[in-house]
Amino acid sequence: MFERDTETTVLKTLIDTLADSVNGYRDAAEHVENPQYKQLFTDLGAQREQALSTIRAAAGTAADDSDGSVLGSLHQRWLDVKAAITGRDDKAIINEVERGEDYLKEKFEAALKADDIEPQGRDAIQTAYRSVVEGHDRVRDLKHSLEGANS
Repeated sequence: MFERDTETTVLKTLIDTLADSVNGYRDAAEHVENPQYKQLFTDLGAQREQALSTIRAAAGTAADDSDGSVLGSLHQRWLDVKAAITGRDDKAIINEVERGEDYLKEKFEAALKADDIEPQGRDAIQTAYRSVVEGHDRVRDLKHSLEGANS
């Protein structure tokens, strides 16, 4: 039997974390110097907005009051983006975005392990997770390419 409270908690956590990700990508796109990185972060932010819509639809009315602000205070990874931005160092921004991606991916992996998720919710999580993994891997690869260029 499914526990709706558990599912609601899991979905709200993902909603909050995805909203933080959207905001992090907006901040990164606004402050990064390289136009290619700006475009990448803009594109990934749009993908996160789609993933956020998918999870919100699965959550229904349980997500109406969620904007990421509650978990945002706990989710320091994306707040670190702002600290990196002050130096206007593209590499530092990319490093912090990648840390945020790691955090987001971990949240989705934990959600996928939850037993008390109904099939519709699980399908939404899996759909959004594919987008999260794709974005994570793109940022990871960018970070590693910059590290390789500096060696």
